[in-house]
Amino acid sequence: MKIGGIGVVAAMILSLVSLPKLCAQSGGASDDQTAIRKILDAQQNAWNTGNVDAFLEGYWRSPDLTFSGSGGIARGWDGVLARYKKNYPDRAAMGQLDFSGLEFHFLGKDAALVLGHWHLARAKGDVGGVFSLVWQRFPEGWRIVHDHTSAVENTK
Repeated sequence: MKIGGIGVVAAMILSLVSLPKLCAQSGGASDDQTAIRKILDAQQNAWNTGNVDAFLEGYWRSPDLTFSGSGGIARGWDGVLARYKKNYPDRAAMGQLDFSGLEFHFLGKDAALVLGHWHLARAKGDVGGVFSLVWQRFPEGWRIVHDHTSAVENTK
């Protein structure tokens, strides 16, 4: 099932109306949460070893992938990769990543919204913020189809 661009956001908004009902019906939500957590843990580990390419393995490898942040919207897997490499050109800029405060909201059997906080501990100064990730299940597993990340003071 392919949902792209505006369709992902529209589906997410429409699904939020019946979120409690969908979460109660999803018997596999615990397994799905574990699977998504495993990807987030792998992303954190990849980031903390300086491997941006491995970090992006959690994202949908598609031209329809989107990332929204203070720099605007990056489109496509290659565009998101370029954005990360431009903003984090070396290990010092990357720092040590920590995800916290994760909230999982399943929007059906093949879609999820994950909210959370991110924090980078860096020699040049810590930075952090919040994120909302829209996930979709594909034959190869769960992947991020949209990432909205913002820097916010005092998130840790």
